[in-house]
Amino acid sequence: MQRLAFTANLALLLSACTEAPAPPGNACAGLPNDRMVWVPGGRFVMGDDPQYPEEGPPRTATVKGFWIDAHEVTNAQFAAFVQATGYRTTAEREPPQIPGTPPEMLVPGSAVFNIPSQADPRWWRWVTGAQWRHPSGPQEGITGHDREPVVQIAWQDAQAYARWAGKQLPTESQWEYAARAGAAALPEPVDAKGQPQANYYQGIFPVRNLGTDGFAGRAPVGCFKPNGFGLYDMIGNVWEWTSSSGSRADAGEPVNIIKGGSYLCAANYCARYRPAARQFQERGLGTDHIGFRLVDTAKPGPSA
Repeated sequence: MQRLAFTANLALLLSACTEAPAPPGNACAGLPNDRMVWVPGGRFVMGDDPQYPEEGPPRTATVKGFWIDAHEVTNAQFAAFVQATGYRTTAEREPPQIPGTPPEMLVPGSAVFNIPSQADPRWWRWVTGAQWRHPSGPQEGITGHDREPVVQIAWQDAQAYARWAGKQLPTESQWEYAARAGAAALPEPVDAKGQPQANYYQGIFPVRNLGTDGFAGRAPVGCFKPNGFGLYDMIGNVWEWTSSSGSRADAGEPVNIIKGGSYLCAANYCARYRPAARQFQERGLGTDHIGFRLVDTAKPGPSA
């Protein structure tokens, strides 16, 4: 990847979190790791009158029926892939030695959110040793977090997992159709009592995350109610890679579209947890709030 573009492009990533209360008592249901949900084909209005320019204009799209993972790929699932194949992610590999690259970016690592302070006002920083086993750096491990979505996954890493699993990354239209599930998008994912229905940032970014959803960071999959298709975390928790390419003038390499927002999205700052929202992410850059889920278009539908 062109890591020289890293510093300028980090500002396009999203916001952060602080301490939060404990999650709801029995909210995090155990889900089978290999569970997929059938989404029948149909037509829908994709995009939105743009809250952000890249979301519009609305246009009609048609998708054929497909199977999609009920939840994001977890640490446990990715660990099984690595154990079976010996795969090393982009963040674990020696980076290209490009002249002019900051010294810390010439060793394996990745992008990690940094809560800004007077001493360090950066929102994002490059952390040596950050990778899927250590999402925010060597001090953080994933032991005991098997059911959290795997992160620090570059697009190439998600593609490698998909080939191994015999599936594919969803197209943007497949992903958005599945996320909408035939329902109107809400300006903020809360129920009638104002309680969060997804893992996102509550409060005023970046002063304080109130954490009323029960999580200050990534939540285990299945902690919030599924949408109308039975899919979990299609909004919030972590961004998800798609197979659809995008375009961004300041990118140092090809970009692909990510969807769904994350636990770092705040209503006052980005609100990109809506199905229509999209962001253009460099293929070679994983972060501690980007993961993925897969689709299967070859497997026959339930009525076949």
